[in-house]
Amino acid sequence: MIKISKTGIVLLFLSLGMIPSYSQSRGVTTIDSLPVKYLNWYNRSPSQDKIQGAATDQAYRELLNDKSPRKKVVVAVIDGGVDIYHPELEGKIWTNKKEIAGNGLDDDNNGYVDDIHGWNFIGNSKGEHLLYENMEYVRIFKKLNPRFSGVKDENGLPADDKQLYAVYVKSKIKYEEELRKYTRRAKDLERFERYVNHQEEVLKKYLRKQDLTAADVRAVKTKSEMVNEAKKVMLDLYDKGFTRKDLSDMQKRSNDFLTYYLNLDFNPRMLVNDDPENISDLNYGNNDVKGPRSFHGTFVAGVIAAIRGNGQGPDGVANHVEIMTLRVVPDGDERDKDVALAIRYAVDNGADIINMSFGKYFSITRGILDDAVRYAGNHNVLMIHSAGNEADNLDLTEHYPSAILADGSKVSNWITVGATSDILNKEFCGVFSNYGAENVDLFAPGVNIVSLAPDGKYEMGDGTSFSGPVVSGVAALVWSYYPELTAIQLKDILLESSTKYPKAKVYSPDTKSSKRKKVQFATLSRTGGVVNAYNALQAAGKAVLAN
Repeated sequence: MIKISKTGIVLLFLSLGMIPSYSQSRGVTTIDSLPVKYLNWYNRSPSQDKIQGAATDQAYRELLNDKSPRKKVVVAVIDGGVDIYHPELEGKIWTNKKEIAGNGLDDDNNGYVDDIHGWNFIGNSKGEHLLYENMEYVRIFKKLNPRFSGVKDENGLPADDKQLYAVYVKSKIKYEEELRKYTRRAKDLERFERYVNHQEEVLKKYLRKQDLTAADVRAVKTKSEMVNEAKKVMLDLYDKGFTRKDLSDMQKRSNDFLTYYLNLDFNPRMLVNDDPENISDLNYGNNDVKGPRSFHGTFVAGVIAAIRGNGQGPDGVANHVEIMTLRVVPDGDERDKDVALAIRYAVDNGADIINMSFGKYFSITRGILDDAVRYAGNHNVLMIHSAGNEADNLDLTEHYPSAILADGSKVSNWITVGATSDILNKEFCGVFSNYGAENVDLFAPGVNIVSLAPDGKYEMGDGTSFSGPVVSGVAALVWSYYPELTAIQLKDILLESSTKYPKAKVYSPDTKSSKRKKVQFATLSRTGGVVNAYNALQAAGKAVLAN
């Protein structure tokens, strides 16, 4: 028998991250299966509803009721795939009118065969999909270890090698740290499972039942110390949110790290069969833009473009909009080359806005990506990027992709977005949200967001992944009525018109310490604001009249 005190097992449970802070399921068939109070809150108005949304509904009601949009805006969702057949996205999916579906030809000569709704950059011509990838720091460590494994310090290295060696050291430290962490976690989870199994067996034997519920356990009355101890342990776990699915999910997560993300012998790119550092090696991918893991991208697309006012589910922010789907994000870190090609595809095929709800902390091929970002800027495309969910200060931590390029310059067509909640209180800023007075531009709703899930379903989730699409939706909404604005003008309008909270004190994002400090919300981003569609449309109208 494993000896762990009741307090010890609960602490183990908490330390393993078993209390889910994000949605763990993969969709419900009816919207009323989710907390209805959060439905569409991101569209509500701070001034009228006292809900800290983007004031989208107020904008439609008061500013756009007698106006018609002048342009259909195309938003490229670079993500893990979108269920383009979701009923709530009907009529909202971009179609390449220059391509003939299903004829196996590249009719428009853009290099992509049958790219009707976008392209999948993590697949091959056989229709197979790259499901898992290493983390970027693992790829870097693998690549550079033969070169630098015997080097003790940078002294004696050629000047060109010193910067590369610094990246190698950083990636090696990160790889070894994460390998220790997840090896230990896998053992702790195994230990945890054995202990829980023992407590449940004690209760099953006493109750003479094979399946236990919390109600069964609460009803136990006995003088047996062993049974009472099992009761106390299990009730404490139930009260902390424990379910067997949580345990299974955490075990799978740990196993995925050890089997795929951190595995030096894992080489999934062989399926694609390209040179991932050669931007000119284009002969890969396929036109399956949904793919096998479209939950995240479908959720993102729903925030931007779900049909408004049909009474069935959430309302997307933008009405006169189409979603172009570009798959680049596997389970693991995306490749810079795939992202760069997706950006170029979006620009060349008419996207006005590019939404990027992904990111990583390492890169040695960022030059490929930087060139693509400049390309988008030169073609008047607005790029919107989610800040990330590690509660990091991006003024102190490099994060890719980024508005800051390798040469130190900063592009002007880029918006980085943090996440906020619906109520203006100390928990207003998402506990997980990255932030930065210089490198995060503004915030947007990203906590308790209800959106779409694949196969006609719905789900609720948290993340800057979903605050970015709110900004993309607002940008698309404004641009559809004022298409004469440039991308940089539109960005400036979104930032300047955001709802400001100069006196608000909130908990600073922090997922690690039990004691969080309060800060001025205004210090967490460049603007100190939250995107506001009503204000942005008013400002856009004035800007156009002034010109």
